Amino acid sequence: MVVIGNKRFRKERQISEVDIFLPHAVSEDVQFRQYLIPKGTTILPVLSSVLYDDEEFPHPDQFDPCHFLDESGNFKKSNYFMPFSAGKRICAGESLARMELFLFFTSILQNFTLKSPIDPEDIDTTPIASALGKLPLL
Repeated sequence: MVVIGNKRFRKERQISEVDIFLPHAVSEDVQFRQYLIPKGTTILPVLSSVLYDDEEFPHPDQFDPCHFLDESGNFKKSNYFMPFSAGKRICAGESLARMELFLFFTSILQNFTLKSPIDPEDIDTTPIASALGKLPLL
C-alpha cells in the first residue's frame, strides 16, 4: 500500500492543474513578513509556493520518497503537502477524491500487469511550468 500512496503523492505534488485558486478577502489587518495586508484586501493563495519550498523539499523539482517517509520507512504527514488547499476552505471533496484515487489505482494494479515499453530510467517526468500549472513531460 505504501507504494500506491507514494506514487499518488508524487503526482499530486508534481501536478498543479490550475495554480489559480478562489479569491479570499482578509478579515483583519495582517502583518506578513515585512508587509502589512489591510483588512478587505483580496488575496489569491498559490499553493505551489508551498509544494515547491526548497527548505521542506531539498530538490523540489524531483520526487524523493524520503520527503514523505520517517526514519523507519513509514508514511509521515507533512504540513507542506496541500494539494487540496488548506484551512477552513479546504476542498470539500478531498476525502472522496483520495478514496477514488486509491480505488482506481488499486483496481488497475490488481487486474493488470503494467510494464513500460521503454526503460523506466529513460522516462523524464520533470514538470513543465506553464501559466496555468505544471504537468509532467511524457
